[in-house]
Amino acid sequence: MEQEERQFVGFVGTEVVGRGSLVEVALAAKRRFDGATTDRIAVFDDDSGGAIDIELTGSADQVAARVAQHPALAARVRSQRGPGRPKLGVVSREVSLLPRHWDWLAEQRGGASAALRRLVDAASKANASQDAVRVAIEAAHHFMWDMAGNLPGFEEASRALFAQDLDAFEQRISSWPEGIREQLHRYVVRAMDSRETHAS
Repeated sequence: MEQEERQFVGFVGTEVVGRGSLVEVALAAKRRFDGATTDRIAVFDDDSGGAIDIELTGSADQVAARVAQHPALAARVRSQRGPGRPKLGVVSREVSLLPRHWDWLAEQRGGASAALRRLVDAASKANASQDAVRVAIEAAHHFMWDMAGNLPGFEEASRALFAQDLDAFEQRISSWPEGIREQLHRYVVRAMDSRETHAS
């Protein structure tokens, strides 16, 4: 199955200069780099909020070639070899349970492994929306720590963010530079959409 292309965002100072694939963002950042900007150039993974190191020296073609091999573009899940059923992606690992747990699992349809897989699948579906909210909030905080750690109201905004008081969070960041607010708003929308999905 083809993976959805990762998205990135580039900043020069507090201004958004590019959004899209890593190559697109890197080349947008390079244009400002070649213009001898004195502002900080930063690129962030849109999913995690983490900063990505990009080397902008050389020609545009050289930058694009380097970026195409960047570790940030590697698949998030690498295949693991070992015991199990590799064609199905099954991996064998040790699980420690009490005897009564093993007894219960042994009585389930398909045995212990099948029962555990069903339990994990059910829990994953039940918690998917909550997990998505947590991921969006953590991404917002990673980005905010890097780009807004010295801005007024940072601590109050952080508390509102982790309390999931997203309306208060938006108010706390209302005086911050537009580019930073724009990126944080994307994370807030992502968290709110996930929370509404869980509530429905």
